[in-house]
Amino acid sequence: MVEFAFELAGRRAKSKRRPGKVTCVDQANLLASMALFRKVFSEVAATYPEVEVEYAHGDAIAAKLVKAPWDFDVLVTENALGRLLADFSAALAGSQSLAPKADIGDRYAIFQPAHGSADDCAGKGRANPVAQVLAAALMLDWLADQHAEPRLAHGARILERAVDKTMTSIWPIEFGGEDGTAAITRALVAHIRG
Repeated sequence: MVEFAFELAGRRAKSKRRPGKVTCVDQANLLASMALFRKVFSEVAATYPEVEVEYAHGDAIAAKLVKAPWDFDVLVTENALGRLLADFSAALAGSQSLAPKADIGDRYAIFQPAHGSADDCAGKGRANPVAQVLAAALMLDWLADQHAEPRLAHGARILERAVDKTMTSIWPIEFGGEDGTAAITRALVAHIRG
């Protein structure tokens, strides 16, 4: 998981032409298990000298995210803090419908929207599929790393660009607009096809 975070930060840095940064989010000041997490993080970080490293406690990171979310690139943490920060960060972006989530293990990974299944939107035509598309992009990046297949990473970039273009051309319902699932999906497909 930590290696993936550094690889992701490195790729993002290349595409944005700026240094990558990985923030280790833990509660090492309170929990012995978190001290081990921080130790492992530090060991992996030493093998990525080109990526900036930062440490933050879980309770303090929320305030930093509110004040200056642009100061962060990739956050790496354990599951409980990760779930909390994923939901919190999605709300900062305006909606959980915009945030993907990845739970990455040594051999397997799960990718999904941060909001989960959004059962409250089922069948109403108002679910925003953007987080699912971004989760697919994360999955393609992970698969590209797992199988040394750059075409998969290229596919992830196509999805990310499609989302960027879509979000400037539609006004989703959750932001007070009229565009629901069908309109957003049509825009995404059009931008994916180029």
